[in-house]
Amino acid sequence: MAAPDSSKPFSPAETQRILHHLQQPAVFLNMTCGWPVLHWTAEHLSDCLGDKLVRFRLGKKKEAHTATAYMRTLLSSPLFETQCSYVEAKLVHFLSWNRDQAGTDVGPFFKYPKSEYWAYADYKYIAILFQDQPSMFEHVKWSEFGFEGRNGRESTLWIGSEGANTPCHLDSYGYNLVLQVHGRKRWHLFPPEDTVNLYPTRIPYEESSVFSQVDVLNPDLRRFPAFQEARAHTVTLQPGQVLYVPRHWWHYVESVDPITVSVNSWIELEVDDVARVSEAVTKAVVSALKSAPSDDNTDDWLNPTEEGVASHNDNMQYVNMAVRASAQRQQGLCHSKLTQDPRDTRPVKRDSRGQIRTNSDLVRDSALFSVPFGPHLIPVCCQQEYSPETRGVTTKDLEVKSSRNCNAQTPDDCTANSDAATKTKLASAVNQGKCECSPGLTQYRPCDHADVASEKSSEDYEEPVHTTITTNDLLDCLVHPDIIDRVTKLLLERHTGGERTTMPS
Repeated sequence: MAAPDSSKPFSPAETQRILHHLQQPAVFLNMTCGWPVLHWTAEHLSDCLGDKLVRFRLGKKKEAHTATAYMRTLLSSPLFETQCSYVEAKLVHFLSWNRDQAGTDVGPFFKYPKSEYWAYADYKYIAILFQDQPSMFEHVKWSEFGFEGRNGRESTLWIGSEGANTPCHLDSYGYNLVLQVHGRKRWHLFPPEDTVNLYPTRIPYEESSVFSQVDVLNPDLRRFPAFQEARAHTVTLQPGQVLYVPRHWWHYVESVDPITVSVNSWIELEVDDVARVSEAVTKAVVSALKSAPSDDNTDDWLNPTEEGVASHNDNMQYVNMAVRASAQRQQGLCHSKLTQDPRDTRPVKRDSRGQIRTNSDLVRDSALFSVPFGPHLIPVCCQQEYSPETRGVTTKDLEVKSSRNCNAQTPDDCTANSDAATKTKLASAVNQGKCECSPGLTQYRPCDHADVASEKSSEDYEEPVHTTITTNDLLDCLVHPDIIDRVTKLLLERHTGGERTTMPS
């Protein structure tokens, strides 16, 4: 473990304990002071990469007004990675294009006017990007967060122009630590309990992520009325700050400055065997249906982050391996119960790092530890759920600047964001449904929306364009979480020889 740094508000061991107990998104301040990565401007990275080509994802900026209700429906749908354009370009080309200077070499960006498009170099593995410059890995010091030996080698780099965004999704297998290096990014987060309100979909398919069908900044409340019930937690991340995004928290991310640079470390948690079986079943069903040729089955359905389309045989082998692993684990647990000391009745549990912990350990630890929210750790939550008196931090604390020198890029580095005055599309989408939140945080309430449709003009009530059931409609039902959960249980019961459960008629 890294040696304690007295200049940081939390030691590596303390940070690990905080991460273990955090149940909501939170922003760490003053933890990255002195990290060389804070000098990674886009210009600096361009010098480091030279002529190396980087893949950029480009999306068209959405118009504020459109002529027809049909076009508004199209523009209120998320822009998934499968629908974007892609170019291989030098970082210097991106910089010239972003500056919009006439006569400069913008490489392959010349086809995409900056006034109409944004560009994003996302999911770039630092270990691959700088494989010939391994010293760059040491510029990121996740060891100071308690992850011994973890640095930039286990991180991804994200470089985007203003408006660049990631569709709203949740990550299945772990949580994220995100360091904002340069510029600002706005994060819109929704708790796992809001999953039903976000209309999850597996198209495009990505094993470790589930996407939302809702464009959270411009939602179509006629198509997705339950989104009115969603509770958004919004924070604008400043340079030097680190955001903790818990597992299964939905998030939509957008760049709000001309150029943003951030570093993301994805911490994979131990996934139970049933979840692995469920994912294997989902993959087999999606792959089988989307690989079948038909007139309505021509969309790009595999997310570019996936390696490729696996054969049905490969997918079924994956299902069998997951089921066998689950059965073997269950047999091992049964054997453990038979051979353990009969006086020890404590059930065996593991924490996020796989360490065995008993119920009494967990209860005692939780009772003795309180997450130290304050000037160095800011919860991303709504004011309704947040009491400064009980959390040990005042509203003023959320706005004060750090007293430490972080050697970052702007005067506001390592400060809590006071973005309460910002009027985002997310807040305006539900009009009166916004409640007052802590600085930088906004939330939806299920109120004042009794008749959203009443405000629509008559032209909005056009007949649906598509009334037939499509392959995607059928697939959304087949891979519904409740259906996949039921199929998983039936498979496990059959394979382990348990009693067969009769499906309801």
